Amino acid sequence: MHIRQITHIALETHTGRDMQGQSRIGSSADQRTQRPESSGGLWDSVKKAAFVIGSSLFLLAAFRNSITWHLQRFWGASGDFWQKQWTGVYHLFDGNEWALFFLGTMLVPTLSFWLFNALFMVADLTGKPNFITRYRIQMDKNNPVDSMKLWQAARKVLANQVFLSIPMLVVTYEVMRWRGNPCNPELPTFHWVLLELAICGLLEEIFFYYSHRQALAFELFHHPVIYKHVHKIHHEWTAPVGVVSLYAHPLEHVLSNMMPALIGPVLLGSHLATTSLWFTIALLVTTVSHCGYHLPLLPSPEFHDFHHLKFNQCYGVLGVLDRLHGTDTMFRQTKSYERHTLLLSLTPLNESIRDKPKKKD
Repeated sequence: MHIRQITHIALETHTGRDMQGQSRIGSSADQRTQRPESSGGLWDSVKKAAFVIGSSLFLLAAFRNSITWHLQRFWGASGDFWQKQWTGVYHLFDGNEWALFFLGTMLVPTLSFWLFNALFMVADLTGKPNFITRYRIQMDKNNPVDSMKLWQAARKVLANQVFLSIPMLVVTYEVMRWRGNPCNPELPTFHWVLLELAICGLLEEIFFYYSHRQALAFELFHHPVIYKHVHKIHHEWTAPVGVVSLYAHPLEHVLSNMMPALIGPVLLGSHLATTSLWFTIALLVTTVSHCGYHLPLLPSPEFHDFHHLKFNQCYGVLGVLDRLHGTDTMFRQTKSYERHTLLLSLTPLNESIRDKPKKKD
């Protein structure tokens, strides 16, 4: 049975028991039990997270010998194909490791980011190809997108990359070179690359969630003037588009965009090949999260799109910490939550899972 179905059944059973207890005990008892219910909800979330993570680890352990063996053969196929390619590139730069590091951590991920976003920008500006607009999450927004607003966002993103990302990568290179040799002539094994990517993803979730949520709370409740000029910039787009993933105030770009992605490779002392792959994946995933389209076979962007729409929900990337902290409660009561799944057909989820009709005044 699907994990979400199990969760719904458990919640419905729990709710049914609560209703029976309420009918027997009365309204005064309801008030006395509100506080324990809250802690029980957190404990329930912890158990669900442990179940999901434990099941994933069990499946990984069960299948790793067969799956990773085949993938390792691909990684080292054709007479160590990838190692030969890396050796060729290494010699091409004639030992200039800084140039090699810059190519792998800046040029490759950035070009991937802009090429991927170019496809979305064409669709956003022209509405073509026509079939893509059927997959738009907020159907009444960006139809088409304001071209001046989009170009303004693109210029700010480019400025962040040139004037902030590059200097940060210079510092990162010096730190990683002090820790080891990020441009080692020998590539890491496929198993180690997989492990590092998983750790980088978990570290990004932790650092992005807490920097995102705590910075927001600090700005909102203590320094509204700072909030107005910092985090609000990113939230000018209540219906985001792909390029907006890096549209942010310089301070936020450093703390919430760059640092969560950098922390993994720096702590692990990752090889340049792993770091380049991780940065590219991270940029493409955050683009999908902001693109505004729930397309077939791509990760669901419903979670982060809802964050832009409602502002005080869904702070994380994976959603695990939001579930544990209860910062997705509003999201889980919406049709967007029902659509938050991998689309395996050509039928848009906004057609198969329709919103409730709005009440007429």
